[in-house]
Amino acid sequence: MKFSHIFLALLLLSGGFFTGKYFSKEQENTQITDNQDVINEIPQEINKKSAQVLNKPSLNSNINITSESATIALFEEAAPSVVFITTTSQTQNYWSMDLREIPKGTGTGFMWDIYGHIVTNFHVIENGNIFNVTLSDQSSYEAEFVGASPGKDLAVLKIKAPAEKLKPIPLGRSSNVKVGQSAYAIGNPFGFDQTLTTGVISALGREITASNGRKIYDVLQTDAAINPGNSGGPLLDSSGKLIGVNTAIYSPSGAYSGIGFSIPSDVVNFVVPDLIEYGQEKRPIIGIELLPDAYVTESGAMIRRVVPNSPAEKVGLKGLSRTRSGRLTYGDLIRKIDDQVINNNNDLMETLENYNPDDFIKLTIDREGELYEVELKLTSSVRE
Repeated sequence: MKFSHIFLALLLLSGGFFTGKYFSKEQENTQITDNQDVINEIPQEINKKSAQVLNKPSLNSNINITSESATIALFEEAAPSVVFITTTSQTQNYWSMDLREIPKGTGTGFMWDIYGHIVTNFHVIENGNIFNVTLSDQSSYEAEFVGASPGKDLAVLKIKAPAEKLKPIPLGRSSNVKVGQSAYAIGNPFGFDQTLTTGVISALGREITASNGRKIYDVLQTDAAINPGNSGGPLLDSSGKLIGVNTAIYSPSGAYSGIGFSIPSDVVNFVVPDLIEYGQEKRPIIGIELLPDAYVTESGAMIRRVVPNSPAEKVGLKGLSRTRSGRLTYGDLIRKIDDQVINNNNDLMETLENYNPDDFIKLTIDREGELYEVELKLTSSVRE
């Protein structure tokens, strides 16, 4: 009897043990299964988030799209104002009297006002006497010469076209231009009309030489591609306003090398109205012709000739002369204008640009080693 009770107790104890092991195993399996579900769910969540990141437009993408759209809009707005200029020289054969037209080159220009005035570089048209202007819609017009400033490398032509085709480019202020800002050039490089190139303003205050030897100051430097045929075309800021007139490149080969120059719009805006009204730039003058710097051994600007009835003649300035014995006498050497030291001819021309006709100036001159001061009233280069 005791044995049966002991056996029953052992049986119940072992049953409880195996039952506990079973439930413990089931719980462990359940936990593993649950954890596996969690593990399986994590990559799905990651994939969802990754998809959201991949599908979301990047900030740089938005910026690029916005920048691209702005460039397209700028070109579409400005292109109708830019023209293609063809220059031809018409000559007559001495014996047969036949007329011959010789192509002299091509360039770019842009519309200045609603009256048909076209601005370009002087060097684009200087060797021709027949000018043809082609608009962006490929309509062509013969242009008449209005005026030019060789010293600023600017010229104005005029066409007679329907009013709806005359769309002036808005003027900007080159004095507000900063290094690093965007720059856009539209022109006809190598005859490929309506070509847009982009870049930045690389430097300010550059100096280049015009075809007549005069210095042009405060020139803008850009890395926007400028090639032969771009001359006379507009350089624009990001709002489509004129900040310069493309005029030259620095290149040993004559092709684009990353350095282009533009006449600043402030100079253009100052000169062009004179060219339209007078046919030339209205400048203050003394009434002298200067000896080339190469023949002057001292600092200053030497007078070669005094113009009759000029301010210079009225105050007794002297140019080169010869004595009865044939000995050459040097002209007066201009050392200063007011307090500005004059070292050469370009210094004198640049300094005079700070004055207006009818202004009074004081000259310090060197005459045979003696310094004198004279005061004179400037006159105008234009006879009105």
